Amino acid sequence: MSTVLQAKELGRWYGQVAGLTELTVDVPPGVTGLIGPNGAGKSTFLKLIVGELRPSRGSIQVLGEEPFANRRLYRRLGFAPQQDAFYDEMTGLQMVRLLLRLAGFDRGEAERRAREALDRVELEEGRDRRIGTYSKGMRQRVKLAQAIAHDPELLVMDEPLNGLDPLGRRLVLRLLGELAAEGVSVIVSSHVLHEVENLTRQVILLHRGRLLAQGEVGEIRRLLSQHPARVAVRARRPRELARTLLADELVRATGLDDDGATLHVETSDLEGFFSLLTAVCSSESYGVSSVESLDAGLEAVFDYLVA
Repeated sequence: MSTVLQAKELGRWYGQVAGLTELTVDVPPGVTGLIGPNGAGKSTFLKLIVGELRPSRGSIQVLGEEPFANRRLYRRLGFAPQQDAFYDEMTGLQMVRLLLRLAGFDRGEAERRAREALDRVELEEGRDRRIGTYSKGMRQRVKLAQAIAHDPELLVMDEPLNGLDPLGRRLVLRLLGELAAEGVSVIVSSHVLHEVENLTRQVILLHRGRLLAQGEVGEIRRLLSQHPARVAVRARRPRELARTLLADELVRATGLDDDGATLHVETSDLEGFFSLLTAVCSSESYGVSSVESLDAGLEAVFDYLVA
């Protein structure tokens, strides 16, 4: 399958408010990050993907089928929403087992799958405790367990890293990587940009319900070639280095940070600038101790595209 999802002029309104507008996008197999600030339309898009909402206009195909009210497709999807709706008096094991029974698994199979899924999210010790006693991170892991317990082809996760401590975040990121290696496609939304970037290079950027950009981070960055790239250079002699660099046409502007030791450089050609910096420093010692591209991450890309 060349795509797991196809949306054409997809829109969803809540009364007079547009949650999603004219979205046309193809999502390939593998892991895709859905990026955007709060209110960008990420949750609306995910609910359309898993069939919780009917489109107001346009069309969407998921794994070759229309998702709304499609019970056959639901068995092929796993969904971990942003909010949970657990029965707090149930244990984690009882909750996941119940959802598997509702999905059509017999009692023995539901028990086996529930235990395996909870073990996989490292909740084996807490699975017999009431969910009402769980921390936010434990509740997040139960959501993930129920989403993967039936071996879905496509896993959809809305802000799965919210409320997790560093160990919990590492667990979720590792598990998503394992699932992707097993052939499960994953769509994961987040506004924690660097964490999604650690998981995948394939991203979709939404802003105010519209598609802002799609592709690999490098491809999106190349869309911004008209913008200067920014580099931070720490050096013992930053002022002298700035004067030397400004003599070259690749450098548009320079400025010193408040610490007086970090030089900020704007350049029209990032690769060319790195070659220039290497040549300059090899001919004279400016005491350069570090060089950092400030536009390498998704956050800078997003800020540029929104602007």
